[in-house]
Amino acid sequence: MEAIDIPFSGNPAELLAWDDAFLGETEETGRGFLWFWESASVFVVVGYGQRIEETVEVERCIENDIPILRRRSGGGTVVQGPGCLTYGITLPITANAALARLDSTNRWMMETLACALREPTGLPVDIDGHTDLTLHMPDGRRKFSGNAQRRTRTAVLFHGTVLHEANLQQIDRILRLPEDHPAYRGSRSHIDFLTLLPLQPSEIRKAIIEAWAAIPSTGPVPRARHADAMAVRYGHARWHLERAEYRQIQAPRTSWATR
Repeated sequence: MEAIDIPFSGNPAELLAWDDAFLGETEETGRGFLWFWESASVFVVVGYGQRIEETVEVERCIENDIPILRRRSGGGTVVQGPGCLTYGITLPITANAALARLDSTNRWMMETLACALREPTGLPVDIDGHTDLTLHMPDGRRKFSGNAQRRTRTAVLFHGTVLHEANLQQIDRILRLPEDHPAYRGSRSHIDFLTLLPLQPSEIRKAIIEAWAAIPSTGPVPRARHADAMAVRYGHARWHLERAEYRQIQAPRTSWATR
């Protein structure tokens, strides 16, 4: 597995486009990738099959110039920005027997990540719900990382975000309570349900890289595939917002380049 840090370009859509770029490269060449990014600006990302109005406080995002984007994997809506470190992994399905099925992929990935983050923190990092990483707190289990996957015939994308210094109050203001949530959450608000992992981004990167025995990439980065992904979908607001009922989202007061 090749480890890569993705620089922030100022356009959050470009960060999401790397999912397609690395997955396509893995499909064609069999190369495995592990990459990281953290956005300097706040934006919202909905899962591919979600309806924006059901998960996002749309008017509040418009008022605060917070872009609403879509990814191609499943899972729930998340807020990205400072204090939210995102990782992505792509592997050919033949790399491990666990990758043959969605459930076993989740189990293998989550167990590896939980072990990776348990050691440097000395905390009881656990797996709850479908693919949540949690800490056992005095008031119950709190989530600090959510994850999702996308599968093709020959490769798997698995990615997630680790909250280490995120603004939980802001997350609570701009995300609605999900209708579909794991039983351990109960009816808790985002403020009462989420927590922060007490590690620096460099420590999180190091732990995950070591867990996967990843090495710094010396091969070509799939920039042409990234440009194609931007040109075909991620670079167009109408693709991100095609399921939106709020027409005013089509022209929010934002500075993102795909407006």
